[in-house]
Amino acid sequence: MHICVMGTGYVGLVSGACFAEFGMQVTCCDIIPEKIENLKEGILPIHEPGLQELVDKGLREGRLNFTTDEAKAIEQALTIFIAVGTPAGENGATDMRYVDDVADTIGRYMRDYKVIATKSTVPVGTAKRIRARIEAAQPEPVDFSVISNPEFLREGAAIEDFMRPNRVVIGGEDQHALAIMKELYSPLYLIETPFVITDTTTAEMIKYAANTFLAMKISFINEIANLCDVVDADVHDVARAIGLDQRIGRKFLHPGPGYGGSCFPKDVQSLTHFAQEAGVNLQLATAAHEVNQQQRGRMVEKITGMLGGSVAGKTIGVLGLSFKPNTDDIREAPALEII
Repeated sequence: MHICVMGTGYVGLVSGACFAEFGMQVTCCDIIPEKIENLKEGILPIHEPGLQELVDKGLREGRLNFTTDEAKAIEQALTIFIAVGTPAGENGATDMRYVDDVADTIGRYMRDYKVIATKSTVPVGTAKRIRARIEAAQPEPVDFSVISNPEFLREGAAIEDFMRPNRVVIGGEDQHALAIMKELYSPLYLIETPFVITDTTTAEMIKYAANTFLAMKISFINEIANLCDVVDADVHDVARAIGLDQRIGRKFLHPGPGYGGSCFPKDVQSLTHFAQEAGVNLQLATAAHEVNQQQRGRMVEKITGMLGGSVAGKTIGVLGLSFKPNTDDIREAPALEII
């Protein structure tokens, strides 16, 4: 099956390389010529363990291609994945300009049936928005389906997460399109990966609910760590003990300067923003964000305290800037604000 991935950022590049490893014919498309020329030579714009090897293999075996020719990439593909950035806009709203541009482009160039699958993290209701924009951009009506297929890739472990995921979420109302999506992920049926088949709105909601819950776990353990500092308790023992409760789980219970990166800060704010637009006040999500921002100031207080109450005249060395290990991503990295 031939698929097209629109966008060669973190999600698009990892997804394209992994689908090629599944045996699909993959064309990754981007509007930045220099980026595409580098990718054709196997020069990656990001660091992700194992990705270089997958891209090199896909290029070598002819299953992975890179292009700026949007018309040809769309024409060849049966399934088109939207994997462009959705940065934070004003007041926490999601900036949808890149998704809109891709939807317009797909509508302009498609000439036969396509499955349009959204991997970008987008607010609830985006599937309907994409359908409307594609229909408006079509020179003449052409049938297509819109699917929500959110990604759950952890930076630093993205290849493993794609190849051996906890679950695959596919949202759509068209049974033919759902069958095509299942075929794309057929290698995962062999390892009995759970599939959640639902509607587009629910699939969009699942992504935000998952990321916000994990963000809340991080903010929770950081609040407990701050209390432990005052009462002289060991937060690491606390985290280990509560994490052994299977209802809680051990992951994301590591105290530190707070979460960062391209997902959690943006997604928590986006969720609270479109929830407010729907008339719902998400108090826990709001608190998780506030605690996270305060935690960076808490780190400054701890550093200042270790240096005798003032950093004036002191030389401070900083080892590592990225928001987590095994990535070069410094977006929303706590280290930058602390510095």
